[in-house]
Amino acid sequence: MDFRETQPIYMQIADWACEQILLDKWTLDERAPSVRELGARLEVNPNTVARSYDFLENKEILVNKRGVGFFVASNAADKIREFRKERFFEEELPVVFKTMKLLGIGMEEVVKMNF
Repeated sequence: MDFRETQPIYMQIADWACEQILLDKWTLDERAPSVRELGARLEVNPNTVARSYDFLENKEILVNKRGVGFFVASNAADKIREFRKERFFEEELPVVFKTMKLLGIGMEEVVKMNF
C-alpha cells in the first residue's frame, strides 16, 4: 500500500478496509484480518491498524468480538456508503464547486460530459 502524506495513515487503512468490504473481499459477518496480520501485510505498526479498526468500530462498520477479533458488520456496506457520502459532501464537493467557479465551468457543461 502506498501511503499519502495528505491523510493520516490510520484513515488510509480505514479507507482501504472499506474498499475491501465494498468489493466483497471482506464479506459481511465474517472475521476481518487480525490487527497483527494486517499490520504485517501493510508493513505498519499494529497500533496503527488498531486505531483504524477502532475508527471503523465507532462507525459501526466493524464489530469487535472480544477474544475472537473484529468482524464485518452485517450492514457495513450501507454504513460505508453513508459515511463516504457525508465526507464527500463536506470535504470533496466544496473543492469541486470552487474549482468549477474559478474555471467558469457550469453545471450544463458537466452534465454534457456523461460520466
